[in-house]
Amino acid sequence: MATEVGIDLGTANVLVYIKGKGIVLNEPSVVAVNKDTDDILAIGEEARQMLGRTPANIIAAKPLKDGVISDYDITERMLKYFIRKTCGSGRFFKPRIMVCVPSGVTEVEKRAVREAASQAGGKEVYLMEEPLAAAIGAGLDVAAPDGKMVIDIGGGTTDIAVIALGGIVTSSSVKVAGDKFDESIIKYMRKVHKLYIGERSGEDIKKSIGTAFPREEEVTMECRGRDLVTGLPKTVEITSEEVMEALEEPLHMICEAVHGVLEKTPPELAADISNSGIMLTGGGALLYGIDKKIAERTGIEVAIAEDPKSCVAVGTGKALDELETLEGNSLNRRDPYL
Repeated sequence: MATEVGIDLGTANVLVYIKGKGIVLNEPSVVAVNKDTDDILAIGEEARQMLGRTPANIIAAKPLKDGVISDYDITERMLKYFIRKTCGSGRFFKPRIMVCVPSGVTEVEKRAVREAASQAGGKEVYLMEEPLAAAIGAGLDVAAPDGKMVIDIGGGTTDIAVIALGGIVTSSSVKVAGDKFDESIIKYMRKVHKLYIGERSGEDIKKSIGTAFPREEEVTMECRGRDLVTGLPKTVEITSEEVMEALEEPLHMICEAVHGVLEKTPPELAADISNSGIMLTGGGALLYGIDKKIAERTGIEVAIAEDPKSCVAVGTGKALDELETLEGNSLNRRDPYL
């Protein structure tokens, strides 16, 4: 019997769920490649450690950008590595794979994901929209007639959707998420402190003292980088209030997108959401106070899923049990070329 695999192909991390085993892999979506030989030197956490520290002939890069494939060849090789690592390299029992994509991806982007997963060893490849998978993974009853609202804040995209009767009624996908948070912190450090820091430092600041809503007690951390004036290494102390100021713009864009989806929601479903609240999933949900920020903007109670980072992968795996229902989904119409 073929192994059934759910893959959350994220901009920041790839999670693999195997039916009966749960999440068996959670690695960064980073690949280190030798430019001279085109050989892959490292994938996942090992490659992430190389970000910003490689010699000229080695590139440590993310093959997915803003939720979609930016480097098809590297993505295919990365997927192949992760599938072999979790399922083995059996030639006769190829896995059935369900891959998540952001809501609103184009046909070309869907095709690229399908082909990459198929070339990586998938026997049958299905696609599913991220907010629907996130809702299933968060334990929401998506088949019920009453409306549920899910906000999935990943690395490259924030997907917002209203779900009822097993389908997405209205949705929006904005290319503002975890990576944009990091970029905003890096820009702030350059502008205010005249300090040049890398991607990893920006991410560390976000995870350590990042905040979307005023904290009861202000926290600080030391940040090291290169002084833009002298060109020498420099250490600066930064506060959580400063990070909140740095994140103001991307958070405002997410809140506006949520507001836009609520405006397009049918009145009956809007009433359901007002009663049941909004579910927040994805790694971005771990940013301190982001639930309070969205609740303040919408006037609706916001809850964070129990394990927000794994919701999409778990939901993707669970959806493999409902393949017959999903066959009717527009994402899963058979492609005559595959």
